Amino acid sequence: LLTPASWVAMYTKRYMHLYGEERVQDAMFEIARVQREYASKNPQAFFYGQEPFDRTEYDAQKKIVSPFKLFDCCQESDGGSAVILTTPERAKDLQHSGVMVKGIGQSAAANMESMTSFYRDDIARIPSMDIAAKQAYEQSGLTADDIDAAVIYDAFSPIVLWQLESWGFAEFGEASDFVNSGALRSDGRLPINTHGGQLSEAYIHGVNGLVEAVKQVRGTSINQPAKEINNVLVTSGVGVPTGGTLLGKMD
Repeated sequence: LLTPASWVAMYTKRYMHLYGEERVQDAMFEIARVQREYASKNPQAFFYGQEPFDRTEYDAQKKIVSPFKLFDCCQESDGGSAVILTTPERAKDLQHSGVMVKGIGQSAAANMESMTSFYRDDIARIPSMDIAAKQAYEQSGLTADDIDAAVIYDAFSPIVLWQLESWGFAEFGEASDFVNSGALRSDGRLPINTHGGQLSEAYIHGVNGLVEAVKQVRGTSINQPAKEINNVLVTSGVGVPTGGTLLGKMD
């Protein structure tokens, strides 16, 4: 238990034990595959122009730490991203349409230490993210039903599952079924990480995810979903503290 990959692998094995190894492994593949497909069309992504992998290629990659293989782990990237915050009044006068910060939540729950948090009562979920989601939803007046797309922090493929549960898109233990239904694809219920995420665009500590969420709301993403995007969730790393923000169209 010396690296972030091994720490998260421990949580994942527990989650698999509780909710089914095969369905969770299928969902991990789906998350990684969908994001690689998005990245293959994104000129900013490291994997731009490359063919997305299939299950055979995914399974054939080198083992990192059980149950992770190479494509379950984010990249190590050099790069930068930026966003500009201003008042709603000023944003209305700018060249590009403004995107409203509708709600923010942040939390470090009890029995936690930085990143590992093996002292929680249940290591197969993220209580801090549960609290942050409640804060953001209450502040914004939105619910999971109002969220059209998402950028979920994806240092490793399975942490997407736990965050989907924290933010109310699936009941606890059922995120794998949500993912395996095709919900994360461009024509699905909740297109996620349409830039390719940190698994396949670049690991810029999630700031590139904020940029992508702004593009989704504006309708300018390179992989813009076909449906109208009014509100987008962006989550942060799942260490201490953790949280997320809800971005949406200005009134």
